[in-house]
Amino acid sequence: MKFKKILIANRGEIAVRVLRTCRELGIQTVSVHSVADENSLHVKLADESVCIGPAKSTLSYLNIPSILSAAEITGAEAIHPGFGFLSENMEFAQLCKKWNLEFIGPNIDCIQRMGDKILSKKIAEDAGLPVLKPIKVNELSDSEIIKEVTEMKYPVLIKASAGGGGRGMKRIDKESDLLTSIQRLKTEAKAGFGDDTLFIEKYITNPRHVEVQILADRHKNVIHLGERDCTVQRRFQKVIEESPCPVLTDKKREEICNSAVRLAEHVGYDSVGTVEYLYDQDEQEFYFMEMNTRIQVEHPVSEQRTGVDLIAEQIKSAQGEKLSMKQKDISFVGHSIECRINAEDPYTSIPSPGLIVHYHRPAGLGIRVDDFIYSGYSVPPYYDSMLSKIIAHAPTRELCINRMLRALDETVIEGIKSNKQLHKDVLQDEDFRGNNYSTNFLQKILK
Repeated sequence: MKFKKILIANRGEIAVRVLRTCRELGIQTVSVHSVADENSLHVKLADESVCIGPAKSTLSYLNIPSILSAAEITGAEAIHPGFGFLSENMEFAQLCKKWNLEFIGPNIDCIQRMGDKILSKKIAEDAGLPVLKPIKVNELSDSEIIKEVTEMKYPVLIKASAGGGGRGMKRIDKESDLLTSIQRLKTEAKAGFGDDTLFIEKYITNPRHVEVQILADRHKNVIHLGERDCTVQRRFQKVIEESPCPVLTDKKREEICNSAVRLAEHVGYDSVGTVEYLYDQDEQEFYFMEMNTRIQVEHPVSEQRTGVDLIAEQIKSAQGEKLSMKQKDISFVGHSIECRINAEDPYTSIPSPGLIVHYHRPAGLGIRVDDFIYSGYSVPPYYDSMLSKIIAHAPTRELCINRMLRALDETVIEGIKSNKQLHKDVLQDEDFRGNNYSTNFLQKILK
């Protein structure tokens, strides 16, 4: 079945990204928006648009009845959730099915099983992937938790099972902080995710964050589009991503990518997704961390190296089509880097909403920009602060870094603050350029 009309249940650059692919596939689009996003680019470019509520996301972009009603009144046959918001919400996927709407994402069973971070580790272990054994906090007494963490040895990482996107995690370095942090994180997890289930795992002190892009269909075909290095992070939120990971050997790269395919096959995965790992640089071993059952913010990094339109393949998979390529057809060309440009103070990450007086996007050979802003656009204070993603592609990592620096110099955002300078500081740092860093790297830049 070929979709004639798709409703995009998201906002910002990902809504524009999905909309453009739909247009190339000859599919009409419906954009939903809050009152605050009335003048956003995704509203202006869509064939139709529907206001689904006030500025607050719980009353608009997380308002399932309003989104489903918008799909019904516009005659949409499918819903693309983008990332964030309802993209990994099992209830939403179930209701789409009940309303005879195709949810453009994996099957409900995968969303449920891989969305539980404790269960997903057990599933990954069953599939033969190496995992860091978790301590299940909610099943133990305080004294038992202390005993097991002492045996595991500090530092450790407390995680909310239902968390994601860098939220619901805290590093613990000493016993005196353990129990109070658990109680605080339980409260935060319950309020933020509706689930206070926590687990603890060993904190690797010199890690890289490496993820593998998966592409699958409903006919049991699974391939990978290589790995991405997402090590440059601030409070577990990714800032810069690149592909390939510059510290992996060819053998280790093959192992990590093949293990991701094996896991996807094991769980019956049937859409785009990402398998995330911690790579211990000291031991040169990788460990399964989680699986994201959606398109990722950093998916353009893989698209630029392979020439594959992941959104198009995701839509085709939801239509029941087979993958248009096999693993042997994928060619990995050059190096790719993505910088997330946010409306924020570059060193405090305090959001900087407001009117963009002037905006000039970079261009030239090997530069791609995914954005939704324009001169005269007012950035609302209610949502994620990301304004655009600049993606550079070049034959080598060194040229890719220099090309990105050139693109950042060309980027002009006047009227509000942005984190452009932070990206330049990272890309010019000798440890970044020399591959001598871990997930703690950004703390040095921010001092």
